[in-house]
Amino acid sequence: MKTKEGKIVVKIIAGVFIGVFLLITIFSSIYTISETEAAVVTTFGKASLEEGKGLRFKIPFIQKVTKVNTTVQGIQIGYSEQTPGKATTVEHEALMITSDYNFIDCDFYISYQVTDPILYLYGSDQPDDIIKNIAMSSIRSVVSAYNVDTAITTGKAEIQSNVKGMIIQALEKENIGITLVDASIQDVEPPTDTIIAAFTAVETAKQGKESAINEANAYRNEQLPASEAKADKILQDANAKKTSRIKEAKGQASRFNSEYAEYKKYPLVTKQRMFLETMEEVLPKLTVIINDDETGSVLKLTDLDKFGSSSSKKSDKSDN
Repeated sequence: MKTKEGKIVVKIIAGVFIGVFLLITIFSSIYTISETEAAVVTTFGKASLEEGKGLRFKIPFIQKVTKVNTTVQGIQIGYSEQTPGKATTVEHEALMITSDYNFIDCDFYISYQVTDPILYLYGSDQPDDIIKNIAMSSIRSVVSAYNVDTAITTGKAEIQSNVKGMIIQALEKENIGITLVDASIQDVEPPTDTIIAAFTAVETAKQGKESAINEANAYRNEQLPASEAKADKILQDANAKKTSRIKEAKGQASRFNSEYAEYKKYPLVTKQRMFLETMEEVLPKLTVIINDDETGSVLKLTDLDKFGSSSSKKSDKSDN
């Protein structure tokens, strides 16, 4: 009896083990591939890519399946954002030196995707670390070609473009089954609060400069037409005076020529006439008497009003 019971127990245990083995074998031969994954199946060390999504089968204990995430993934460089909206600076990644030997904190977000799962698994030991190191090296190399002012202000787009191109070239050379999707710059700023305040002041000054230039251009555009009109009026007045002076000068020259012609004909008479005309202008109250005697013409200048007043005074005395 004991022998029969022992045999039955052994059979039950053996059956349980066989059942468990069969269950393990069945479950280990079945796997699924989702829309965001790719499966790499290795058979005796030879890798092959399993295409298609859904339920798949493999040979138990012979084939090994490794699933690879094929969605777009990201790497944060220079900062860590474990909680959305709360980023902390990773100083040893963010700190970089510029061409003018200044320091800045530069943050990047690298987006990549596994496009060759076999190369991704077996082309290198740690492909995720490789792309991160490539990205950090490229960023430092590009930033070092710019001065601090350009890197913080106007050069961000160019830095981002150059970093992206350099990472793409490095990944093609490494051939690890990863393709860069994007390299976007997140922030560039000085590493200390004091320097941040200084650069903020510089930016404010630049904006003030632009505003002042715009205001000056607007004032110039407003004043220029009025100034041009004023200058045109001054020029017209000057031309009018010029024309008047020329006419006056020509008239005086013509009069002088005519007088000179008369002078050449009658020098003495002309001189006397000119003298009399001049004296009439200079001494308008004098009366001119011309006495022509045997010795010639004698010119006397007499204030007749004075004599007239003296004669009237004498007549008044005699009447008295």
